[in-house]
Amino acid sequence: MKLVFATNNAHKLSEVRAIAGARFSIISLQELGCFNEIPETGDTLTDNALQKAKYIHDRFHCNCFADDTGLEIEALAGRPGVYSARYAGEHCSSQDNIQKVLHELQDVANRKACFKTVIALILDGKNYFFEGAIEGEIIEDIKGSQGFGYDPIFKPLGYDKTFAEMTEAEKNSISHRALATKKLNDFLQTCHISK
Repeated sequence: MKLVFATNNAHKLSEVRAIAGARFSIISLQELGCFNEIPETGDTLTDNALQKAKYIHDRFHCNCFADDTGLEIEALAGRPGVYSARYAGEHCSSQDNIQKVLHELQDVANRKACFKTVIALILDGKNYFFEGAIEGEIIEDIKGSQGFGYDPIFKPLGYDKTFAEMTEAEKNSISHRALATKKLNDFLQTCHISK
């Protein structure tokens, strides 16, 4: 089964391909011939994921999926949340976002956080949603050089290292994106078998 992953993020594409394995063929936007910047104007992760999937489905008429991921920090009333990728401004870097979060949490004792991913799948014209979440905390200093985004400051509950200190295989076995992708895989496996 071929599916287009509606993202321009090479890190996400690599992660999802690694998690999906050989069971499904994940096609990138570049391979599809789409080089547009896909809009994300929704108020929730679900809205954004569906908006991106619909953008590709409406233009290319193919089975596709998209995800949106947010870091929700308890002491910041759930921020950055849906604005995680552009928390420090429209054209900010991951480093800018990290520095803003660390600044806002300076001298804050409660550092509880949750990473969430929502995947929206459009398969044969129908919409399906899959969510993954992992609890953890925001550490005080940047640690690790793997991963991307907020990985260097997010330490998952029950672990003594950040996502950025883990190997790709370690992160892909427990992450929010891994959990959502596993649900997507299980669903697709069921569909594939039933057809």
